[in-house]
Amino acid sequence: MSTPFTYVEDLRAAVPIPENGTLSRTVYNDDQVKVIAFGFAEGQELSAHTASTPAMLQFLEGEMEVKLGTEKMTAKPGTFIHMSAMLEHALKAKKPSVMVLYLLKRAAG
Repeated sequence: MSTPFTYVEDLRAAVPIPENGTLSRTVYNDDQVKVIAFGFAEGQELSAHTASTPAMLQFLEGEMEVKLGTEKMTAKPGTFIHMSAMLEHALKAKKPSVMVLYLLKRAAG
């Protein structure tokens, strides 16, 4: 029998920040949402891309430059972003950073 919940005490600890590069780990995955924690070394980036589904970003540690469409902003611990499907976006770590990505697969029901 499976547990009817998922408990992660500290999402920041779900993925270490590498000395170089970017590290990602799936924290949770079902037919509605996929949750992925990312650790970014300073200077690391994800180049401009899109996602076929809506997505949310939650920033837990560090500082990142975020490009959403044509707008640029800075994300710090506590920043939350919701993105519509197919919105071009890019990320660059200004400091060692931890971010959580929530990919929304489909509506419940």
